[in-house]
Amino acid sequence: MTVSNSYFTTADGARLAFRSEGEGLPLLCLPGLTRTMGDFDYLRPHLPPCRLIRMDYRGRGDSQWTGAATYTVPQEAKDAIALLDHLGVAQAAVIGTSRGGLIGMVLAAMAKDRLLGLLMNDVGPAIHRLGLERIFDYVGRNPASKTHLDLAARLPATMQGFANVPARRWLQEAQLHYVETPQGLRITYDPALREAFLAAFEGPEVDLWPLFDLLAGLPVALIRGANSDLLSEETAAQMRARRPDMIFAQVPDRAHIPFLDEPEALAAIHAFVKACS
Repeated sequence: MTVSNSYFTTADGARLAFRSEGEGLPLLCLPGLTRTMGDFDYLRPHLPPCRLIRMDYRGRGDSQWTGAATYTVPQEAKDAIALLDHLGVAQAAVIGTSRGGLIGMVLAAMAKDRLLGLLMNDVGPAIHRLGLERIFDYVGRNPASKTHLDLAARLPATMQGFANVPARRWLQEAQLHYVETPQGLRITYDPALREAFLAAFEGPEVDLWPLFDLLAGLPVALIRGANSDLLSEETAAQMRARRPDMIFAQVPDRAHIPFLDEPEALAAIHAFVKACS
């Protein structure tokens, strides 16, 4: 069953797209930096009964472009709270992929009472510089490939750290994250996101460990791609040392980011949902 997008308007007038489907535990799924709610299409069929809530951040997917100055983690956290308010959801468990995990930690500082728990997909309080530099290379730019099929054929060679990925999955990835036009493939977000990322990339480092520590008392889970260049083994180990009760899974043959339908990822997600229930 295909669920169409709905929309709500934030306090500053931005029109943002979201989907809410199913019943049960509210599960707010927050995507990566340049991505959309489609980040969770692979996971959706494997979820236990729950209310799956997802959104396109401002400037991404079907949400309104509001300018580089508004494409920040704190603003996106406020928008996530605004969505829960719009839906009348008092508390939700959060699955955050990459940037979505950072937003989840900020939510612990802004509105911890709204969280039932946080699962972070290949992200933590310390971000490896090498992973940021790789993102900097592509953010805000259209790929050279002209068609989805062309890009899918190139992805196995360009996505270092990934192995044993079926060709069909690379085609799905191309179709999810790029629009095919007569002029070639186009990104599904405001190119000005590059300006926002550059500003954060060149800005002072922020200590996020206090935000991670604010998750005390809540169920926490971490999924790491075994070959990740953004979340180091050392950071994952430190997170586990600070939270010995943290649900943890490492997904082989994956870099940044696991697709979330791998057996190891699904085991962690099911354990997390159970802990939040």
